[in-house]
Amino acid sequence: MATENFQKLIDTLENTRAEREELYKWFHQHPELSMEEHETAARIEEELKRLGLEVQTFAGTGKVAVIQNGEGPVVLFRSDHDALPIAEESDVDYAAPYELGKMHACGHDMHTTAQLGAVGALVRNKDLWSGTFIALFQPGEEAGGGARRMVEDGLVDRLPRPDYVFGQHIFAEDPPYGFIFTPGRMTTAASNWKVRIHGKSGHASLPHRSVDPIPTAASIVTRLQAAVAREVDPLEIAIISVGSINGGTTSNSITDMVELGINTRASTDAISEQIQNIMKRVVTAECEAGNCPQPPEFEYLDSVPVVYNDPELTERVKDTFTEYFGEDLVQYGPGFPGSEDFPIIPNAWDVPYFFIGWSGFEEGQAGPPNHSKGFVPQIQPSLDRGSISVLLAAATVMGTDD
Repeated sequence: MATENFQKLIDTLENTRAEREELYKWFHQHPELSMEEHETAARIEEELKRLGLEVQTFAGTGKVAVIQNGEGPVVLFRSDHDALPIAEESDVDYAAPYELGKMHACGHDMHTTAQLGAVGALVRNKDLWSGTFIALFQPGEEAGGGARRMVEDGLVDRLPRPDYVFGQHIFAEDPPYGFIFTPGRMTTAASNWKVRIHGKSGHASLPHRSVDPIPTAASIVTRLQAAVAREVDPLEIAIISVGSINGGTTSNSITDMVELGINTRASTDAISEQIQNIMKRVVTAECEAGNCPQPPEFEYLDSVPVVYNDPELTERVKDTFTEYFGEDLVQYGPGFPGSEDFPIIPNAWDVPYFFIGWSGFEEGQAGPPNHSKGFVPQIQPSLDRGSISVLLAAATVMGTDD
């Protein structure tokens, strides 16, 4: 894609700014939880069809449009569109109603609108680029396993094989309103589990006639931390968190079960597997030591791999961004301890990918963090730069000079 042609594409975004801002506000005011994004998915499909595109549905609320425009690489760009069960407390006039108890506290409404804006520019200006652009709108990133579900619904068989896959995420990070580039590992691998510890119920005055699973659960919580600290290289990330403990209903009764909600995070997929095995071993051993009447139950909920950006592709895209935005707005970053299911999409084809970090706040890192009740990126320049980001990533690998 020639530099001159790309600039013309960006210039067309000015003509749609007001429309795109209104669309963003609509998504923000209509948050829907993972795999429940029915209104959101319908609006995405409506916008794509308005551009004359055919839309495919995956996993119920996932939408994909393929724009074929002559010879050239096949580029897939992924955005997500689910919200969180958090009541919004912000001062913007387009806030999601508090009584909904839901909001876009992770910026997925911005991801979606930014990609739709870029798709509109590509569709209206096909004389300025060549290749195939796949716009993928993924549901259920937060808690629904949306990427995996789309793959299981035939993604690989129903779409052209991409040469490159891109995605992006908005944060409160430095540089303010800028972009973060992380070659190699960017996030952690994660898994989520429910673990049930069985006991024998009874009266608190007669503990010898019962088997109390609560002390066993307490031992598990502390033992897990020690096991990880002593079995994994301390230079690596290896975290086991017990995020919830539920058991018992009264103070003078011994319950017959305790349920633990356990999350693991690791710097590599191999270490992720290692600490999940540690978790199972420790839980099983402590249950035996606690004389539990039956073995523990492990309910696997979901897992995601490490986001590992292709180093060569990362550098190519960074050069493109630096040329356009300047060095002050394009910087290297160390990565994030959070997790993302994005890589499940490119891994399905085993193709190189890059995930862009994108700042949506004038305060940069001092802005409200993702998943907080006040996380509302400034519309501009965030929205324009999000759409430009999509186009820049595509421009790096797609099309030909005149």
